[in-house]
Amino acid sequence: MLTPSPDAMRTLLARYNDLQLRHSQDSGHELQRSLEDVTYTLCVSTGTRTVHDALLAADAILRRAAAEEEAESGVPIQRMKIPGASVPKPRTT
Repeated sequence: MLTPSPDAMRTLLARYNDLQLRHSQDSGHELQRSLEDVTYTLCVSTGTRTVHDALLAADAILRRAAAEEEAESGVPIQRMKIPGASVPKPRTT
């Protein structure tokens, strides 16, 4: 299976996130259908069967591309912090 380009993954992820947000505010049939379409495309593009696995695969594709770009340029690429992402909690003793 060919790995999708990082740009294609970014486009699909942006579309998926936009539709998820819009669908959470308006559950109309057209939005539902568009969300199903982009979810299907994400799954097919990443060779996965669930949106959860597709999102993990897309993340891996983008991380790999960033690491390759960093290695080629020799300049560290700043990682984006995602609000609500899993952050270890401080230990309390």
